[in-house]
Amino acid sequence: MTGPIIEVTGLAVDLGGAPVLRDVHLTVAPGEVVAVVGPNGVGKSTLLRCIAGLQPPGRGAVGVFGAPPADAAAFWRDVVLAGDEPAWYPGLTVQEHLELMHAVHGSARLEVTAALETFGLAGRRDQVPLTLSTGQRQRLSLAMALLRPSRLLLLDEPERGLDARFRERLAALLAGYAADGGAVVMATHDHAFARAAGARTLTMEEVAA
Repeated sequence: MTGPIIEVTGLAVDLGGAPVLRDVHLTVAPGEVVAVVGPNGVGKSTLLRCIAGLQPPGRGAVGVFGAPPADAAAFWRDVVLAGDEPAWYPGLTVQEHLELMHAVHGSARLEVTAALETFGLAGRRDQVPLTLSTGQRQRLSLAMALLRPSRLLLLDEPERGLDARFRERLAALLAGYAADGGAVVMATHDHAFARAAGARTLTMEEVAA
């Protein structure tokens, strides 16, 4: 794809009658990492949901791969959204979660063994996710997101629960994803993490009522 992966123009969203986003513009090309920053409540997660097609815009337009985002299989083959902790499959181990993701998509950016090593989960492969620490579950969620093939990653505070060393590793992984031609848009509070990933910054501000 030679054109932008994401084009957001004049986006406005109200939730519960209150303005959340106003006149947001964002263009993201292949190979870019964009960090959406700002205090809590300024609409960072709402912007990600709009790009993912899960929140309709009140005004303005959102385009992903040249068309409006749609909650359809073809769209989700190219797009990964990782935000709140996923619902884990009861009884499946860490390794089995990754194997399931691999099997469902038929191919992978990372093989299961490599993902376990990369995300520091090899020693936890036989545990079920709910026995893991918060940070370990976050790493598993990110491993599942980065294991499957995609062209766009939408990440809501991916650094949440991660120690400083693994934040550095994750930043390198996201930079590598972009270098391979993908695009990353992430909401984050960690400016150092964003810089390490080579991110361009979009600063969000609170909308006046």
